Amino acid sequence: MRHRRRHAPSAPPRALPDPALHARVLAATAALLAWATALPATAGTLARVASPGGALSVIVESQHEHRLAYRVERNGEPVIAPSRLGFLLGDGRLERNLELVGQTQRSFDETWEQPWGERRLTRNRYNELRARFAEKAPAGKDAGRRFDVVFRVYDDGVGFRYEFPEQPAMDEVRIRAELTEFALAEPAGTAAWWIPAFEWNREEYLYRRTPLREIGTAQTPLTLRTGEGLHVSIHEAALVDYAGMNLARGDGDVLRAALTPGGDGPAVIRATPFATPWRTIQVGARAGDLAESSLILNLNEPNAIGDVSWFVPAKYVGVWWSLHLETETWGSGPRHGATTANTKRYIDFAAANGFRGVLVEGWNPGWDGDWFANGWGFDFTRAMPDFDLRGLARYAAGKGVHLIGHHETACAVSHYERQLPAALDLYARNGVDVVKTGYVCDAGDIQRQDRAGGPVVREWHEGHWMSNHHLRVVEQAAAHRIAINAHEPIKDTGLRRTWPNWVSREGARGMEFAAWADPPNPPEHEATLVFTRMLAGPMDFTPGIVSLQGRNGRPLRSTLAKQLALYVVLYSPIQMVADLPEHYARQPEAFRFIQDVAVDWEDSRVLAGEVGQYAVIARKARGDGGEWFLGGVGGGQPRALEVDLGFLDAGRRYRAEIYRDGDDAHWERAPFAFVRQTREVSADDAMPLRMAAGGGVAIRFVPLP
Repeated sequence: MRHRRRHAPSAPPRALPDPALHARVLAATAALLAWATALPATAGTLARVASPGGALSVIVESQHEHRLAYRVERNGEPVIAPSRLGFLLGDGRLERNLELVGQTQRSFDETWEQPWGERRLTRNRYNELRARFAEKAPAGKDAGRRFDVVFRVYDDGVGFRYEFPEQPAMDEVRIRAELTEFALAEPAGTAAWWIPAFEWNREEYLYRRTPLREIGTAQTPLTLRTGEGLHVSIHEAALVDYAGMNLARGDGDVLRAALTPGGDGPAVIRATPFATPWRTIQVGARAGDLAESSLILNLNEPNAIGDVSWFVPAKYVGVWWSLHLETETWGSGPRHGATTANTKRYIDFAAANGFRGVLVEGWNPGWDGDWFANGWGFDFTRAMPDFDLRGLARYAAGKGVHLIGHHETACAVSHYERQLPAALDLYARNGVDVVKTGYVCDAGDIQRQDRAGGPVVREWHEGHWMSNHHLRVVEQAAAHRIAINAHEPIKDTGLRRTWPNWVSREGARGMEFAAWADPPNPPEHEATLVFTRMLAGPMDFTPGIVSLQGRNGRPLRSTLAKQLALYVVLYSPIQMVADLPEHYARQPEAFRFIQDVAVDWEDSRVLAGEVGQYAVIARKARGDGGEWFLGGVGGGQPRALEVDLGFLDAGRRYRAEIYRDGDDAHWERAPFAFVRQTREVSADDAMPLRMAAGGGVAIRFVPLP
């Protein structure tokens, strides 16, 4: 048994034996207190800013050795504990001996209109703190390095970035690493949904659900749920001329920025002045709050290209799913998919069913042989002999249909850039106004060649050089009135606001993984994407596989109703009707919803959902029709719930056209069990929903006279 030490009663204070020593101790103590009070490192709070509604607050602090830190509170409770700021530069660290030399605050409130999007009108309302810092001048120099940290605080999240002014002490910044931290205030009991960074298959991994302490190095967006039920997402906005940020877990479960490396030097090399991307923290009481947030978009600059009315949000079909089924091929030969006759068949199908676009992959030279290993053989300026691009473009235009272009680079990116002006000219002449780009290769294997015949440098998909490449493509495409849908892309960080011709991208496991991957996409995959990948922006998931079969008859982990619901749940302004025309002919009732569903929205609401379990979303179509659509997707377990229809316009009656799982539906045992029914409803009603294992529900609400 361990005994506690008992303290003796307090004794009378003893006088110091030496009065002179006593005086010196008092003087030293007073000097120490004065020094400590003057130092930011021990003075604590340097600045504070709250959101417009007061829900969130950011506090900037100085810590030991004059290091900077910030923390975030929600309604007075800590969300992000003190987290450090700073850099490792080519000439040393930029994190110590920093003092606050000035600060300003301002408020901002605007409502801006998206040319296309999840909602037409977006409110951008925040309070901003600009804190200016200077490093103590090194010996022999007149001034130290300077930078600002700018915080924008919204009621649903925080964005902050570093800004480096032009300055004699630093005309070029070579960033080896960012020291930015995100220290969750309640790491114990926090669950995380994440995919690994720096692995060979880029962003195409199944999301892991683990405790926070089991994260290794994760890509963003990273979604967290604390033990108290608070939902947090960490990501970035406006990734321009900079390396993409990942998150590495360190001591104490602190998450630290891990910049994507450069191919031949530091992660980032920039001349001053410049600003980093925004580091973002979205916060919500429920998972749906994260999905409804416009924080990422709002932190981007306004439209830089003006009128984009030439881009029409729409559905498209194409020569694609057959390639993944291996019934047709990208390369030439007897099973070549991109032939004139086959493409005409898809154009006819699109025209007959009101679909605007036809994608054709494998139309250009370079696909024969091992294209994955040699993208230098692709030619983007001419077609294969059995594909009449000009004739097909005229044929499509006569039926009100547009061809969708395809540029697969196989990661020979410099080779692609040299052909890009001519390739875009070719498409523009033939009425192609959307291009799907591709960067298929192992991560870290992008091929950069700064001059023809020069050495090839290997880059990462989300490195500094590739962030600039994507913007070069988008900018040149905009000049040709062409929209870009990137696959194997750099992550979405809301740049569609600045470049609204960057309409969609992949950047996660899409439908093709259901065709042939091992393991395939599980039933909960889409309900996870809603609250993880989709927080970044639109995804070209390519839904609508009503055959429910992949390669060699492999079953999808989905019911028929779920395939319909994906058109509402997973947002993109271009949605593929991905299955084969003959498969839709066998499912006319289900196909009717795919024909009717909108792709461009006036408003969007998350009615219910939990990460990886289920998601129910309602969206109002743009235009005068006043229609609403609802989509719900579940996971591996059946689910029953009731949703309030208060999102519908008050005072109106609607015909609800319901496409739901049958009573005995199950993705494995009865995937085609399916019911279509109608009922009359209003905003005063509630509607019961039932989703089978791997199932879903889709509803069209049509206003009645």
